[in-house]
Amino acid sequence: MCGTPESRTQLPLASTAQHACSCCSPAAGTRIAAPAAAKPEVPASSAQYSLEGLTCGHCVRTVEQAVSGVSGVESAAVDLVPGGMSRLSVTGTADREALAEAVRSSGYVLAGAN
Repeated sequence: MCGTPESRTQLPLASTAQHACSCCSPAAGTRIAAPAAAKPEVPASSAQYSLEGLTCGHCVRTVEQAVSGVSGVESAAVDLVPGGMSRLSVTGTADREALAEAVRSSGYVLAGAN
């Protein structure tokens, strides 16, 4: 209400294992699996590359799909510059040569790649 102090009681959170409700607790007799051991992760890096030959949105989608299929790629995005050097931004652990091959196989050129 406007202008009146609110009086709310803060309730503690209860474990679903102790206080069961039908929507979020395990069924009777069901064992809860222990969480899997965490695998050490290699930190993802972000890199940008110049692309030659892209002229439209179809070109962009073709390159993004090809690069996204490379092992180690978490995300790939192309900033289109029609008639100029477009920019490929990649997040993940894939190496440059694998990315260059994916771009080449889609019919375009990663600038500076052999």
